[in-house]
Amino acid sequence: MAAKYIVGIDLGTTNSAMASCDATAVDEESRIEVCGIPQLVNPNEVAERTLLPSFLYIPGDFDFPKGSLALPWEPEPKLVIGELARKRGAESPNRLVASAKSWLSYAAVDRTAPILPWQAPEEVPKLSPVEASSQFLQYLRTVWDSGEGRDQPERALAEQDVLLTVPASFDEEARELTRRAAEQAGYHHVTLLEEPQAAFYAWLESQGDAWRRRIKVGDLVLVCDVGGGTTDLSLIMVSDENGELTLKRVAVGDHILLGGDNMDLALARILQQRLEASGNRIDTWSLHSLWHQCRIAKEKLFESPRTQNRPITLLGKGTKLIGGTIKTELAREDLNQILIEGFFPKVASGELPARQRRVGFQELGLPYAADPAVTKHLARFLSEQVRNSPEAAGIRRGRSGLACPTHILFNGGVMKAAVLRDRVVEVLNSWLRQEGFDALGAEQILEAPDLEHAVARGAAYYGKARGGRGVRIRSGASRTYYIGIESAMPAVPGMEAPLKALCVVPFGMEEGAEATIPNREFGLIVGEPAEFRFLSSSVRKQDQVGSLLEDWGTDIEELSPLEVTLKLDGQQGTVVPVRLETRVTELGTLEVWCVSRNDTQRWKLELNIREKTTQ
Repeated sequence: MAAKYIVGIDLGTTNSAMASCDATAVDEESRIEVCGIPQLVNPNEVAERTLLPSFLYIPGDFDFPKGSLALPWEPEPKLVIGELARKRGAESPNRLVASAKSWLSYAAVDRTAPILPWQAPEEVPKLSPVEASSQFLQYLRTVWDSGEGRDQPERALAEQDVLLTVPASFDEEARELTRRAAEQAGYHHVTLLEEPQAAFYAWLESQGDAWRRRIKVGDLVLVCDVGGGTTDLSLIMVSDENGELTLKRVAVGDHILLGGDNMDLALARILQQRLEASGNRIDTWSLHSLWHQCRIAKEKLFESPRTQNRPITLLGKGTKLIGGTIKTELAREDLNQILIEGFFPKVASGELPARQRRVGFQELGLPYAADPAVTKHLARFLSEQVRNSPEAAGIRRGRSGLACPTHILFNGGVMKAAVLRDRVVEVLNSWLRQEGFDALGAEQILEAPDLEHAVARGAAYYGKARGGRGVRIRSGASRTYYIGIESAMPAVPGMEAPLKALCVVPFGMEEGAEATIPNREFGLIVGEPAEFRFLSSSVRKQDQVGSLLEDWGTDIEELSPLEVTLKLDGQQGTVVPVRLETRVTELGTLEVWCVSRNDTQRWKLELNIREKTTQ
């Protein structure tokens, strides 16, 4: 059954959003709309917001009055998700699950184990990062399914074309865990899309046909995404292949745990120092309240440039803490000194982030950025990380080797503040001049109109473009890929059986495309460790899916092998006849599916062909 809706979901570190359009309507009526998300904002108060704070609160027996957490679709939810979760979590952080998305990408912990809230007391029930992410996605699914006119099975979110975004810096395991979270949440048709690409698609949607006058072949677009919890940097190159505009992600920065939350905490710390200097005691509970209020005050000051200060009020918790209500204020000068100069300082392109001195013992937890200067992380990205990217050869570089973008696209809630965008452009332009290039002008700053919802909107637009109803920026495989097939020949002492190369991805195969190896079966070893060998060629562009090569000489190079155990109940070391299906995902991953003769079993092998290394 064809999907009626295309739905883009931004599962954010701090906020999540959802946008959709009618997949069956004519183009002029198929507008992308941001979805409203009903949620608890206070006990006994449900309100609709366009953002769902990515916070999950695990209530205790006496946290809320009985019946005060009722939702339109659930009278007694066991978990609180959204705005009320964030508010109550500021008061009881031991029961708050935050930054689940960052935990999902943190390989130093077991991401499928119940570890969140991190370091919470034993009496607090815990969830895994996968389960927490699944809860957010399940909440969004329930909101959609409860919407007006969506009570019919064919309109349920599980039956729609869902585009779920992930950071470009996610490794394959984090992406696979994201897929698993979506499956657990009841999603049947999910495509993962990288957030920088989604942000770029949102910009395309906002431009209409005017985008053709803004970017051209040879341009290099820097996507600067600073959200509530993370900073993600990417470079996208615009090129031409056979007369079509193509977009290629050529460099991806680290998943940097640095964002608006850090900025709000820095402001709260300054106010804490002032209050304590005047004789008030601020404990952990009060600091979290201060943190929450600083976020609101910061946003109000950025929204109203003429306003010079915003009041901050702390409610006391008895004589041992403060003894009553106290008041202070957050001034615009605080934003200038702490946020602009502290997080976006003017630095030289060679001034890289500082590394903290390592203490012998430290708490286990998320690897937060040691240096809060976003501009220093940008300098490192454009110098060291881009230089080490295997895909960045040939991009525009300056005298010192610094990668020099021709355009910049901002994304993320933090970059809503014009003063912060202006500072990033100012710093980047100083580097460009030093490297021998002209500074970026207004036409080269690609401002999306709605930074908080851009990723969700862009994901929905990409869903339209896949169906031929939008500008699809195509990206095909830059090499031909093969898997190794061991020849069926008698054993010869001291010699391995010859290896044949089976073409599974021809040169230029588009991301999102699928192929079936025609009229052939192969033997698949299951039940014990086996080595799967992948090969590629940059010169053989004539081979098609299913071509089996016996002698390829130096035209084909072998990649690192992949050793895995494919399981089949009751079978060990068995050779199972299978047919092969291949797919290049939108994330640049080659999936080789091995399908048993009776279609009862399917096994998947994956290779990240963008980086040309196995995962």
